[in-house]
Amino acid sequence: MLVLSGVAIIALGFLLRFNPLLVIVVAALVTGLAAGLDPLAVLARFGHAFNETRYVTAIYMVLPVIGLLERAGLQARARSLVAGLKGLTAGRFLTGYLLFRQLSAALGLTAIAGPAQTVRPLVAPMAEAAADVQDRGDAERVRALAAATDNVGLFFGEDIFIAIGSILLMKGVLDGYGIHIEPFHLSVWAIPTAIAAFLIHGFRLWRLDRRRARAAR
Repeated sequence: MLVLSGVAIIALGFLLRFNPLLVIVVAALVTGLAAGLDPLAVLARFGHAFNETRYVTAIYMVLPVIGLLERAGLQARARSLVAGLKGLTAGRFLTGYLLFRQLSAALGLTAIAGPAQTVRPLVAPMAEAAADVQDRGDAERVRALAAATDNVGLFFGEDIFIAIGSILLMKGVLDGYGIHIEPFHLSVWAIPTAIAAFLIHGFRLWRLDRRRARAAR
C-alpha cells in the first residue's frame, strides 16, 4: 500500500498548486523508496526514462532559442520584411505558407515548422504585417488563421508520406479486418483529400482578403 503513496502526493501537490515538475519528482522518489529501491536506483530509473524518451524533450531546447531570437527582435524583423513587399496580402502569404507546409509534410518533413517553431515567431507577425492590422481583434483573427493554416497543411499533407504513423496505423487496422492494402495506395488516395483541403482553406484565406479590402474602402 505504501507504493501508492506517490498517487496521494501527486493529488495533494496539484491541489495545493505546487510546481508540477517538483511534485512528480517527489512522488516518483517516494514511490521508489516505498518499493524498496535505494535512492541511486531511483535516480538510475529517472536517467533511463529520460534517455529512452529524449526526443520528447527536444522541444525544451528549441523554445529557449526561439525566445532569445524574439527578444532580439525576430518578430519585428519579420514584420518589416513583409511590410516592404507591395501587393502581398495576408491571404496570399498564408496560401503560400499552406502550400509549403503541405509539400514539406508530404515529404515527411513534419517537424521543420509548427506553432512554436514558425507560426508564433515568424508566420503570424508576417501575416499581421501583410494584413496591416489596426486593432487587437484583427490581429487575433489573423493569428488564428495563421495557426489554422499550419494545422491544415500538416494534417492533410503528412498522410501522403507512406512512412507516417497514420498510414501505418490504417494499414494495421485494415490488416486486422482481412483487408490487405499497400501503404503506397493509402498515401496515393490521400492526395485528393490534401488538394480539397488546400482549396477549401485557400478559399477561407481569399475571403479574408476580400473582407479586409471591403473594410478599407
